[in-house]
Amino acid sequence: MNNRLSATLWLFAIGLVLQASSLQAAEIKGVTFAERHLVDQTELRITGMGVLTWALLFDVYVGAFYLPKGMSGERWAEDVPKRLELSYLRSISAEDFSRASDKLLRKQLPPGQYQALAERLQEFYRLFRDIRPGDRYSLTYTPAAGTELRLNEELLGAAPGADFAVAYFGLWLGPEPIDKGFRDRLLKGG
Repeated sequence: MNNRLSATLWLFAIGLVLQASSLQAAEIKGVTFAERHLVDQTELRITGMGVLTWALLFDVYVGAFYLPKGMSGERWAEDVPKRLELSYLRSISAEDFSRASDKLLRKQLPPGQYQALAERLQEFYRLFRDIRPGDRYSLTYTPAAGTELRLNEELLGAAPGADFAVAYFGLWLGPEPIDKGFRDRLLKGG
């Protein structure tokens, strides 16, 4: 009887651990994202997740955006820690990343603002690597470190400045992003 009680308590404890761990992750299209990240001693929480579909033909990546706990997505451009994770469903070359990013930033930013960022952008583009399905890029901004780029959690480098972060995160979150539906799902959880 004592062994039976111990086994029951053990199974109950395992159930609690499994239940707690399921609350620690969010999933979309079979890709799991942590519900929260600790960045520069600030707890970041998911504001939303989405799938980017290109030209209504194919899914390119799924993403999750994080801001400090209690902060709404509309405040994404403030000088606070933030994180964007993109898990890729297709292979993309480093050259295509650079070219597409630069083309969209030239379209989004006034010429003077682009010029002020040009050197940092070119250095950042050199950080990109070819990716395969399942690879995950993350952009994490902190006022102290700038915008860090990681591939599968390996730090590739960083670019300083809040202005850089607003411009680069703006590719997905700004007024004229790569896809407005994707932006809205990241910022509003819809």
